[in-house]
Amino acid sequence: MEKKFNASMDELDNVLKFIDNEIKDINDNKLLTKFNLVVEEIFVNIVSYAYEDKNANNTVTISIKDNDDKTIITFIDSGKHFNPLIKDDPDISLSADERPVGGLGIYLVKKMMDNVEYEYKDNKNILTIEKRHD
Repeated sequence: MEKKFNASMDELDNVLKFIDNEIKDINDNKLLTKFNLVVEEIFVNIVSYAYEDKNANNTVTISIKDNDDKTIITFIDSGKHFNPLIKDDPDISLSADERPVGGLGIYLVKKMMDNVEYEYKDNKNILTIEKRHD
């Protein structure tokens, strides 16, 4: 299943409803909560940082492949080229005051998912997350 959304914070509820509806067969509330948290983090980052012209008709395409043992969600945007996976993980042993701002969101995504991959192809950012159903 694939759906295109406007790259707008106004679409966040629709994105989360789409995720919930498409992976509704998962009977694990903890796993659903992880997906919702991770999807929200990624979508908000795309909306906030990918597109310089916030008034343009910017979009994010989200596709879901769900089967009995794993779920794969892919985010595609045509915003500026940015690989969030190359940034070093934050030092979480430091206090919030000592830590530089940024980086916690993608760190959370990497820790909560089993696999996270990034690709830049045909002028599009493609971020794929995968989680096995344990």
